[in-house]
Amino acid sequence: MNNPKGLMISAPSSGTGKTTVMLGLLRALAEDGLKVQPFKSGPDYIDPAFHLAASGRASFNLDTWAMGGGLLDAITTQAHDAEICVAEGSMGLYDGVATKGQSGYGTSAETALRLGWPVILVVDVSGQAQSAAAAALGFRLYNPDLPFAGVILNRVASPRHERLTTMGMEKAGLKVLGALPRRGDLTLPERHLGLIQAVEHPDLEAAIAGYAKFLREHVDIEAIKAAARGKPLPAGGPLPKPPAQRIALARDAAFSFTYPHLIEGWRTAGAEVLSFSPLADEPPAPDADLVWLPGGYPELHAGRLAAAQNFRAGLRRHAETRPVHGECGGYMALGEALIDKDGTRHQMAGLLGLVTSYEKRKFHLGYRQAELQAPLPGYATGAKLRGHEYHYSTILEQPDAPLAKVGDADGNPVPETGSHRGHVTGTFFHLITAEQT
Repeated sequence: MNNPKGLMISAPSSGTGKTTVMLGLLRALAEDGLKVQPFKSGPDYIDPAFHLAASGRASFNLDTWAMGGGLLDAITTQAHDAEICVAEGSMGLYDGVATKGQSGYGTSAETALRLGWPVILVVDVSGQAQSAAAAALGFRLYNPDLPFAGVILNRVASPRHERLTTMGMEKAGLKVLGALPRRGDLTLPERHLGLIQAVEHPDLEAAIAGYAKFLREHVDIEAIKAAARGKPLPAGGPLPKPPAQRIALARDAAFSFTYPHLIEGWRTAGAEVLSFSPLADEPPAPDADLVWLPGGYPELHAGRLAAAQNFRAGLRRHAETRPVHGECGGYMALGEALIDKDGTRHQMAGLLGLVTSYEKRKFHLGYRQAELQAPLPGYATGAKLRGHEYHYSTILEQPDAPLAKVGDADGNPVPETGSHRGHVTGTFFHLITAEQT
């Protein structure tokens, strides 16, 4: 049995400052000598890299819509040698989808309830005082079974504001674990997919150290440690199996969005993961069995990718006899061309006929469920997959055969079917797992 003690850092909505709290808390706990295991509730593929930088340990996603109980338990066992787990929620505490997935609706509350981890609610109290307690109490009472540790007040304007807001919370029976004064320098840089990538932050180490110092000054770290709880869990099933023995995985600022549990599963099963950088004009390893191009930001580096002759030549050689797969940005890089936001057309690898444009922006966001109409590395025709899509590109041309029938979380068809040609496949969704039968 596995009994990881932990906490869920959540909030009433996005934009309340929970990421700042999460990173500062991870670093403070690590500085105190604790082995702290981070997790991300939901399908985000940017936050885990920040968690790694803050804690020194790889962070893993826990997703009740996409994952069945066996996989959730298997991922939780990554904390087997940790002294405390800290999970960062996505969106608001109870926000999810309308149709149940493999084990739930994708809410942070479900993750906390399943694992027995008390919730710390980060409440933006700007523009209100005692009234903030009424909203926080509603979150506490919405599901009385949900373990609840208390609240951290954020964006407090003055000592008087803190006193009034704390009075309201105490009247509502909610423990105040800290109060963070309003500071404009605590915001992490963002772009259209949310936070910039951790590898792109100009001084990430200094930022995280500053968050930890800020939390120590205004939050009761010892009370937070004491609030951690958990409940026994079964060992769970295996992590996803590798799609090949030697996997050439693109990893740089243009290609970085791969779910950590996939790579951990590949390595645990004995596969070799051979990283290479298309931006550095590196070709994939010539003896790799599979090339995998994750999502990322190819549109920001389209000129460099178009000029990366060694990368493109190596990719084409590999595709003559062995599989190549791309997800979202990787899929675009396998296509014929990518048009950037300024309207400049950049030649891509040309292994698929896909042409995408960022000049004609269209927002695509949400869970995806797919039934394969052709094989994808590691999965046979007919396999049912779960994933997530998040990008702003528009398809101008997609002449190749569709790879899958793809629907949203409710099963409604979406036109982003992916495509395949020869040994090459691509999807706009980022793979999370196959459905459990």
